[in-house]
Amino acid sequence: MTRIVQIYMPLLGENVDVWRPVQAEHLYDNIYRILDKPPDLDGESWEFAPGDEVVCEVIEVADGPILAAIRKVERI
Repeated sequence: MTRIVQIYMPLLGENVDVWRPVQAEHLYDNIYRILDKPPDLDGESWEFAPGDEVVCEVIEVADGPILAAIRKVERI
């Protein structure tokens, strides 16, 4: 059964750490596939693209813990 969850995407080119909430499909363990497409906002650049599989970890931010996309899953 597919489980859709909210993860947080790091934004590139910001002066501080900025995290955008996005929808992702939980695949297994700490691996998720990004489902959302970037909004049509000038100047916002996502670190990962829709369809990318990413490793997520819980990190602490000012508002509390979030499930953050940390790195892209590399397939050989």
